[in-house]
Amino acid sequence: MGMAQEFREFAVKGNVIDLAVGVIIGGAFGKIVDSVVADLIMPVVGLVFGKLDFSNMFIALGTVPEGTAMTLEAVKKTGVPIFAYGSFITVAVNFFILAFIIFMMIKQINRLKREAPAEAPAAPAAPAEDIVLLREIRDSLKR
Repeated sequence: MGMAQEFREFAVKGNVIDLAVGVIIGGAFGKIVDSVVADLIMPVVGLVFGKLDFSNMFIALGTVPEGTAMTLEAVKKTGVPIFAYGSFITVAVNFFILAFIIFMMIKQINRLKREAPAEAPAAPAAPAEDIVLLREIRDSLKR
């Protein structure tokens, strides 16, 4: 069997396709969470902590040229190494929100699985008429 044939069989297995769909949906879901954090949560956190903007929290690890605005984007353009801990805080908040949402989804799925009534085991099928007759003959011969 050639390598191409093996790869084709692997690629069309159901679980590989399911994984691909999951990755695509996960990427889109990640963008939604990024937006929720950047556009909804971080402004509220900034308001609570006094107009705190995590995106521009950094430490320049070199000399910033004079006249450069002290924003993350402007300092990055100068090529000065930056310790951008504000970006890390934003990504960490994104992660915890995403993890919490996934936790709640799995918890709900497990609850729904527990609530589904367990199917009663099927009653054994009644034996066929000829089997019943053969058993009666056997029992009468034993007497």
